[in-house]
Amino acid sequence: MTIKKILLIAGLALTATMLPAQRIFDSNLYQGKAPHFNGDPKDTAKVRVYLPDAKEATGRAIVICPGGGYEHLALDHEGYQWGEFLMNQGIAAIVLKYRMPHGDADVPVTDAETAMKMVRQNARAWNVKVNDVGIMGFSAGGHLASTIATQSKGEARADFQILFYPVITMMEGFSHGGSRTNLLGKKPSKREEKRYSSDMNVSRNTPRAFIALSDDDDVVPPANGVNYYMELYRNDVPASLYVYPRGGHGWGANMGFKHHLEMQLNLQAWLKSF
Repeated sequence: MTIKKILLIAGLALTATMLPAQRIFDSNLYQGKAPHFNGDPKDTAKVRVYLPDAKEATGRAIVICPGGGYEHLALDHEGYQWGEFLMNQGIAAIVLKYRMPHGDADVPVTDAETAMKMVRQNARAWNVKVNDVGIMGFSAGGHLASTIATQSKGEARADFQILFYPVITMMEGFSHGGSRTNLLGKKPSKREEKRYSSDMNVSRNTPRAFIALSDDDDVVPPANGVNYYMELYRNDVPASLYVYPRGGHGWGANMGFKHHLEMQLNLQAWLKSF
């Protein structure tokens, strides 16, 4: 047997012994009746939890909110693939399958807050530090994540936020129309628009942020993420903004995104910066 084959077999054996130490499992978000019924009894809130090997765990955890315009969820490339990626970085990842709002914003917001609380309540078992729990979101999921980051408190709070091509504002003309209607209904009040416009809810207590988007995004106006960054800057909140020249909208973890590797390196460097 050649040295090359021996090394290959040894490598496969090592991988086989390491894999069981990582844990991936699904769980219902609620054990009983979920609050804020959205009218669809088949739409249930769940999480898929990705736990790294205890020896590799950094103590950090991230709740992931996939996008989909508050109409559906892009669970694979904006959820599960990121769960694998973060787990392999020693970070516990919790992919949230939140319920669709159907005009009631309390539905997804309550789901996201419950997921944040779940992480902290299981901190010891999951090798997580209660003061290092962040939230991550894509597109409409980015809006949900930024809502948690700017408004939620206590065990539901976010210690940091990661937003990809996020919907931020609910103001007509600047928001993503479908997300706005699905979240708030066809005729939201000015008060509701302001309440769910995350750029209008930034304070000095808002957690640090990583924001990434494409300059040529023709689905969610890049001004959403840029204006949010400016409000974070104005309030002295540490934030990093990455605008890639090409990519459009919804690239998530897709390898076809031209700046995929660059984006991953940017995120890894940012996560190591604090």
